[in-house]
This record gives sequence, structure tokens and C-alpha cells, in this order.
Amino acid sequence: MNKTILVVEDEPIIRATVILLIEEAGYDVLEASNANGAIVELERHPDIRVVFTDWGMAGKLNGLKLIHAVRERWPPVVLILASGRESPLVADMPSETAFLKKPYRDRELFDVLEAIDWETRLLA
Repeated sequence: MNKTILVVEDEPIIRATVILLIEEAGYDVLEASNANGAIVELERHPDIRVVFTDWGMAGKLNGLKLIHAVRERWPPVVLILASGRESPLVADMPSETAFLKKPYRDRELFDVLEAIDWETRLLA
């Protein structure tokens, strides 16, 4: 079963750390440094099941806007939004979105990934 996750983070060190963590947990990972790159990866790789993004990214689309764009174009994708500055209201996020407050623990991220039904692409 395909378990591909797209990590979208503009800070290279944070992105590399998250990618390593997710890969060590046994998932396939693609990466993008901004929302535009994420859209390109989603168009190239229809097998992406999860988008994990930081809220505070530079550019036209921050992480919150990105997850709304992803929900519109790729409705079955599970979304994970992380932020150390802001905490969105549940009503501000699309369905099937998990929020992680930075700094989150590895276990918190693993718990979200383990809660995903990879066949239906829903959070348990």
C-alpha cells in the first residue's frame, strides 16, 4: 500500500529533520520548500496521500492557504498543519486536517500518521 507523504517546509534544516523522521518510520517522502513547489509535486505524483506543511511560509500561499488549495484540487489527501506561532480554529481548517503545535514531539507526529486509514485516506 502506498504511504507517500509530501513535506512542505521553507526552513531547510527543519524540512530535512522531518523528512528523516518520517522516512525512518517507514513512509515514502517527497519534499517542497514552498506552496508552489507543493502544487508541482502534487501534480507530478498523484500517489501522494498526505501533505504535511508548516503554516508560516513565505510566498503567496502560506500553509493554511495551501491546505485549502489542496483540499479543493485533491480532496482525498490527508492534511497536517504545523505552527509554532499560530493555532487555527478547527473551523478554519479543511476536514481531515490534523494540527501540530511546534515544537511537537516525534511521538505526536507518529500518532497522527498512525491514525490515518491509508486506504480511505481518513483520520481515525
